[in-house]
Amino acid sequence: MKALLQRVSAARVEVEGEVVGAIDQGLLVLVGVEPQDTEASADKLLHKLVNYRVFADAEGKMNLSLGAVGGGLLLVSQFTLAADTRSGLRPSFSTAASPARGEELFDYLVEQARLKHPQVATGRFGANMQVHLVNDGPVTFLLES
Repeated sequence: MKALLQRVSAARVEVEGEVVGAIDQGLLVLVGVEPQDTEASADKLLHKLVNYRVFADAEGKMNLSLGAVGGGLLLVSQFTLAADTRSGLRPSFSTAASPARGEELFDYLVEQARLKHPQVATGRFGANMQVHLVNDGPVTFLLES
């Protein structure tokens, strides 16, 4: 699984003008599922997301995790993260999981996240989403599990 993690002061996802998920301070995470991914991959990724130290401590160093700051977690499916962009001028999506498998693993990730973290919001799988965010820093990391 690939995840583009962004530390945000606020983020929301809209579908057809309706807000379907929103957080204040926390992490916006765009998630791409690849064919070889499993529930174990999702578990490993979730552990990293909840415990990754990207928030500033009293000295301004990135030493605090999402749980330590009590931030929100906004998970958004984004199959384009799994694209093969190594050649040509058009991405290939043959390296992405099928939509059914992608949705299954994304839903599993969300379910597990809700068991481990009190503030979890999502976009809508497969929908045309508008993602609004205020990237705090900017701080952005690409994680792979």
